[in-house]
Amino acid sequence: MLLRGNGIVGLWGWLTLLLVACAARASEITFELPDNAKQCFYEEIVQGTKCTLEFQVITGGHYDVDCRLEDPDGIVLYKEMKKQYDSFTFTASRNGTYKFCFSNEFSTFTHKTVYFDFQVGEDPPLFPSENRATALTQMESACVSIHEALKSVIDYQTHFRLREAQGRSRAEDLNTRVAYWSIGEAIILLVVSIGQVFLLKSFFSDKRTTTTRVGS
Repeated sequence: MLLRGNGIVGLWGWLTLLLVACAARASEITFELPDNAKQCFYEEIVQGTKCTLEFQVITGGHYDVDCRLEDPDGIVLYKEMKKQYDSFTFTASRNGTYKFCFSNEFSTFTHKTVYFDFQVGEDPPLFPSENRATALTQMESACVSIHEALKSVIDYQTHFRLREAQGRSRAEDLNTRVAYWSIGEAIILLVVSIGQVFLLKSFFSDKRTTTTRVGS
């Protein structure tokens, strides 16, 4: 809610407006995609709306997944196989329900963690230009600049969160492999040590031969 007094907008009103504007543009989901599985999402889109689909595989296997986007008539607008990350922008040609699916059916035992951001339409202006007889005030211009900076901060935070999650997954996978390798080396070392002990023991053991005379 905007509060005006002597031409000055209340600070809490501006902060609320900025937070609502930033939250309204977010349509991000991170989900688990099991092996031999397929997950689809649906979105009602109005004709002429510009949309952008971005996705990235965070964890699992070779960090790849199949992606497919269809319009309401089932026409394939986008299709990629075994992609780690990608971005696709299109303009809706008709009204209806658009479907996009992520498939991990080519993997037999590795599940994936997939992140995607599906943006429908463009962000509305912070201050609509309709029915405005005057230019933006200094406070309004500053709020527009802050709003754009906050959007950039959100994008950077999302990017670094994904990189951190992917790096953590790789580190945990490497740590597991190192642990298994260490256990294997310990077992081999134990077996070799026991074998050496028995081998040395056989060298110093007193072998006695007994001769038996058989009468004719």
